[in-house]
Amino acid sequence: MSKRLLAEFLGTFWLVFGGCGSAVLAAAFPDLGIGFAGVALAFGLTVLTMVYAVGGISGGHFNPAVSVGLTVAGRLPARDLVPYVIVQLIGAVIASAILYVVASGKADFSLANGFAANGYGEHSPGGYPLSSAALIEIVLTFMFIMIILGATHGRVPAGFAGIAIGLALTLIHLISIPVTNASVNPARSTAPALFVGGWALQQLWLFWVAPIAGAILAGIAHKSLFGDE
Repeated sequence: MSKRLLAEFLGTFWLVFGGCGSAVLAAAFPDLGIGFAGVALAFGLTVLTMVYAVGGISGGHFNPAVSVGLTVAGRLPARDLVPYVIVQLIGAVIASAILYVVASGKADFSLANGFAANGYGEHSPGGYPLSSAALIEIVLTFMFIMIILGATHGRVPAGFAGIAIGLALTLIHLISIPVTNASVNPARSTAPALFVGGWALQQLWLFWVAPIAGAILAGIAHKSLFGDE
């Protein structure tokens, strides 16, 4: 269990440091920023690389919503859920802390720019309201968990799941960065919110409730489709 938890810590750390780091440090770099597409790719690459690096140890969740969905689907023992979520949160917060130290070294750095936090309303990149943010987070988390469960099913050829999962997360970010700054991951949302404070913490509830709701629905739907597991 200790090795599994360390794997989840490392994977979540890399997801937040790589994904949020690209958003904070590189998205709007003065002349050659990577933009939304670059940030979306960065998030996908973090998951793809860590699924192959440590996924064989822990299952490669790196996301409390994924752990919830896999628990509902019967892939993760319920007793392991809370320890997984705790180490995922720790990994995410440590990644954000290091990113804060790096980013704050720049003269014009300001947390007012968002620090890659998720939000809705006036804090949505595109000004989308709560209703839009909630719906897209539920739907995209549902699809993400369905892809994870399907790609790792015994009926599917082994060895390719990481590619499907990484590409799925890239697509999810391409769709939802303008709406919520893309969450589908409560740990990823919590870490930057702790540093931004204020509005980010006030809106954080949505980025726990919506992804977990989507994950539960996906776990139930998957069991209906693959009832022989």
